[in-house]
Amino acid sequence: MENAVLTAIKERRSIRKYKKEQISDEQLKAILEAATYAPTGQGMQSPVMVVVQEPELIKKLSRMNAQVMGSENDPFYGAPTVVVVLADSSRGTYVEDGSLVMGTLLLAAHSVGVDSCWIHRAKEVFATPEGKELLKEWGLSENYVGVGNCILGYRDCEYPEPKARKKDYIIYA
Repeated sequence: MENAVLTAIKERRSIRKYKKEQISDEQLKAILEAATYAPTGQGMQSPVMVVVQEPELIKKLSRMNAQVMGSENDPFYGAPTVVVVLADSSRGTYVEDGSLVMGTLLLAAHSVGVDSCWIHRAKEVFATPEGKELLKEWGLSENYVGVGNCILGYRDCEYPEPKARKKDYIIYA
């Protein structure tokens, strides 16, 4: 049984090299709107998405993220858009809620012709004084915890082949 959603799930890949060209506003709006429909615990919608397209702020976030790794490389791979997903830690399901938003962003991006990748270390970045200052600038309380960074753009590389699925992925009990 195949349909567009199942096909998108199977075909989407994480991309780690981007063109400088910005995605269209129409694509961005479609991706973000889809993510607002991601399931959340009790429908409480604990996550928020902060859209960053300003190059200097992306560089700052990239630097902060790289510092967590002890690296100077660009963990955002030159992507022109970063969607920072944060969730309200006062909700018991905030990690799951934010993760579902991240997954929906990735699939929605693929479905409209935009490449993406989940970049980790948002939790550590927004636990720093500099990260907390950004939360304040964005009008968010310190209750908000980084869940992930969804980078968006158009790939500047070959499309990766899928890895083989492991044999024991599914167990029927």
